[in-house]
Amino acid sequence: MDQLRALRVFAQVIAEGSFAGAARVLDLAPAVVTRAVSDLEDHLGARLLNRTTRKLALTEVGQDYLDRAKRVLAELDDADALASAVNKAPSGTLRILCPPAFATHQLVRHLPIFRQRFPGIQLELLAAGPVGAADENFDVSILSIGQQPLRGDFVVRPLAASTFVLCAAPGYVKRCGQPQLPEDLLLHDGLLPDVAAVKRELTLYRGVNGSTGATRRILKVSLRPPVLSTAQLEVLYAAAVSGMGVAGLPTFMVADALREGRLVRVLPGWHGGALQLYAAIPTRKHVPARTRAFIDFLVETFGGNQDDPWLATINP
Repeated sequence: MDQLRALRVFAQVIAEGSFAGAARVLDLAPAVVTRAVSDLEDHLGARLLNRTTRKLALTEVGQDYLDRAKRVLAELDDADALASAVNKAPSGTLRILCPPAFATHQLVRHLPIFRQRFPGIQLELLAAGPVGAADENFDVSILSIGQQPLRGDFVVRPLAASTFVLCAAPGYVKRCGQPQLPEDLLLHDGLLPDVAAVKRELTLYRGVNGSTGATRRILKVSLRPPVLSTAQLEVLYAAAVSGMGVAGLPTFMVADALREGRLVRVLPGWHGGALQLYAAIPTRKHVPARTRAFIDFLVETFGGNQDDPWLATINP
C-alpha cells in the first residue's frame, strides 16, 4: 500500500463528503478511492469512517487521524514548494494590506522597481484604513503603529519610523504668521486627527534636530476647537496644502511637499511622536518565495530599522 497516496485520498474524501466527490477531484475511479481508504483502515487496524447510504461520518479515531494526516500533508507540501522554489523565479499573486497614506505617498512609487525585478509576481493592494496587525487574508500587511506595543500572533520585520512634524502652506504662514513658541498654536487654525481633537491637546517634543531619540522635554499644549478634525491623514494633508491651517503629519507624507515648497515647517524645533512601520506576515513555517522577495525589497527600500529616513531630507 502507498500510505502517502492513501492519506491524500482519505483527506480528500472527508473534504468532499463522499467517495464519488473525491474521485472526481483526484481524477480516479471510485473503486480506487474506496480501496485506498479500505487499505488504510486495514493497515491501521481501526475503522476511520462510518459509512451509510446517505453520508460519511468520521469515527473518533478517524477524526484524530485526519488531524494528524493534514499536518503531515501540509508539511510535505511546504517542503515540496520550498525545494522547487530554489530554481524558480518568484511568481504568483501577492496580496498586500497597507494604510492608505503610506500606500499613496511611499509604497506605490517604489512598486515599478519591484515589478522590474520580479515580473512574474502580480500585486493586489488593499489600502482601506489603518493597519495594526497582520491579516490572515493577506500575504503581507504593512503596519503603522504609534506608541502601543505590537500584539498578535504574527511575524514582523521593522521597516522605518516616521516622525510627525508641524506644517502649513506658505500662503497660510504669510497670512497668519509663523508661530515662535508652542503656545502660539492657540492663535492658529488647527487641523487635527480625531483623537487629538477629542483630547484638545497636542504633545510636542523638543530634541536635537527633531529626533525622537534625543527628547529634552515634553509640553502639552491645550488647543481650541480645531477647524477640521478627521481620522484620515490624507484629508489633513490636502487641507494643509490648501492653506486651511496647521497640521501635524508624518514625514513620509510631507517630505516631498516640504522640499518642493508646497508646505513649510511650523515650529521646526518641535515635533510630535512617531509611527513605527513594519512588514508583517501571518505565523507559518513556509513563506512563499514571492512573499520573501517583497519583504526583502521593503527592508532594502526603507532601511529595515527604526530610524526616520525622511527626516534628514527635510529642511528645518
